Parts: sequence; structure tokens; C-alpha cells
Amino acid sequence: MYAIIRAGGRQHKVAVGDVIQADRVQSAAGETVELPVLLLVDGESVTSDPWVLAGVKVTAEVVDHTKGKKIDILKYKNKTGYRKRMGHRQQHTQLKVTGIETGK
Repeated sequence: MYAIIRAGGRQHKVAVGDVIQADRVQSAAGETVELPVLLLVDGESVTSDPWVLAGVKVTAEVVDHTKGKKIDILKYKNKTGYRKRMGHRQQHTQLKVTGIETGK
């Protein structure tokens, strides 16, 4: 059994025991969070009906907060002396999926 969930604006395919790296979640390490389900695959059946998925819960435990890889941003305009250099590191949260409850 696996589910497609939404975490931090992105979609992830998860099963019980998986560790995913999602965008920053505002929870402390060790807390459990509930993630919205978009699709559920249980053996032969595939469920995407929002009314049925309202009863499905995917719970995950916050493992750690980390930073992503550094992205260098360079801006340059010719013949004007304009140069700008910036960087960005995205905040990530590692989530360990602890359960998928179908409500049956």
C-alpha cells in the first residue's frame, strides 16, 4: 500500500517506513504531523475520490530540520557595471511516515 501526499507544496509517493525530505514544516523534531492524501493505492484498487480520501490519514514523524544545497544567483548587465551576487538555501524537513490509516 502506498499513497500520494502533499507536503510543502509538492507531491510525494510514500509508504509506511519511508523517510522523505519535504519543504519546511512548522513542527519540532519528534512531533507527529498529519499529511493530506491525494491518491491511495491499496493492492488492486486505486482511490482518488475526495470524499473517500477525507477518511484516510497519513501520519508522519518529524525527524530533523536541514538546509538544502546552496544555489548561487548571479545578475549582470553589460556595459553598466551592474553586478549582483546572491545565494539561497532552501529549508527542508525530514519526515518518517509512521502510518497510513484507511478508516475501514
